[in-house]
Amino acid sequence: MFKLLGGLKDYLKYQDVIVDSAVFRMHNLFTTALLMACSLIITASQYVGNPIQCIVDGLPGHVVNTFCWISSTFTMPDAFRRQVGREVAHPGVANDFGAEDAKKYYTYYQWVCFVLFFQALACYVPKVLWDVFEGGLMKTLSMRLKFGICHEDEKNAKKEVIFDYLLTHVRCHNLYALRYFACECLCLINVIVQLYLMNKFFDGEFLSYGWRVMNFSEQAQEDRMDPMVYVFPRVTKCIFHKYGASGSIQKHDSLCILPLNIVNEKTYIFIWFWFMILASMLTVLVLYRIAIVASPRLRPRLLNARHRAIPIEVCRSLCRKIELGDWWVLMLLGRNMDPMIYREIICELTKRIETRHQN
Repeated sequence: MFKLLGGLKDYLKYQDVIVDSAVFRMHNLFTTALLMACSLIITASQYVGNPIQCIVDGLPGHVVNTFCWISSTFTMPDAFRRQVGREVAHPGVANDFGAEDAKKYYTYYQWVCFVLFFQALACYVPKVLWDVFEGGLMKTLSMRLKFGICHEDEKNAKKEVIFDYLLTHVRCHNLYALRYFACECLCLINVIVQLYLMNKFFDGEFLSYGWRVMNFSEQAQEDRMDPMVYVFPRVTKCIFHKYGASGSIQKHDSLCILPLNIVNEKTYIFIWFWFMILASMLTVLVLYRIAIVASPRLRPRLLNARHRAIPIEVCRSLCRKIELGDWWVLMLLGRNMDPMIYREIICELTKRIETRHQN
């Protein structure tokens, strides 16, 4: 298992240069690694061992197992509320199989590992787009000034390079910031679309899955129906037809055990909680970005809140002379630079911009 999942550690490694927010990284890196890990675990469980075992008389077991795995199995939804051991043999398994309309068929278990893999790819797309849009600008500007221990002449030379770039490209970074904010919006859209598609994938059972699992323990014993067993049944039925010795069609009714669903139900309850938390955080983040774009008065306060060593008057004076994109570049620059060096750069940049504006 360690060898199987060890390659995912690269997604969670420390970044020398920070060019995004923590929530953005949770969506792009942690969620991608999580979904990849779930896909690998389910793939290993599916193809190493026996994902399905069917009980049938008069037929080779491996033939029925293969047929029921590649076709589908079914349960009777009404039988989930019946008493096990008296009315039904297992939850969802009843003997009234003549009612075709009452059957609930399950074929998703063949596709779970692939669906999780493509979900992981979709979560990684915003990072790829932002890496292309960002183009290594922050790595070039920060110039390893995150650690303030360096020769004074070297530090001053690097600061002059930063001043030269910022003064030359002032009010030219709006597209840089808007592209990043668009990538964050794309993260929220991706999570919402994935929740919708997972709900369709599980026949409308996924969106309420977590709530029903949480409410399960609060229900009366006689009214309980385990939602995990309902969505991911452990015992199902499968019908196999074959020709008899006289050429007549024989119907074989088999009982199938799906041990893989033990893994699926735990995997998707964790995914449900994580996606709900992630959707909430991304919604708050997008609203926060909208407030930043719509309210210029908020920007100097945020600059001062992140770097208390910079006086609020300096922040206000600077933000009056620059635009949204320049403010965002300075905010990112502060996360990749020694606080004392950053304070010196902001104060000196404010003076130079004011002098340039007066001239």
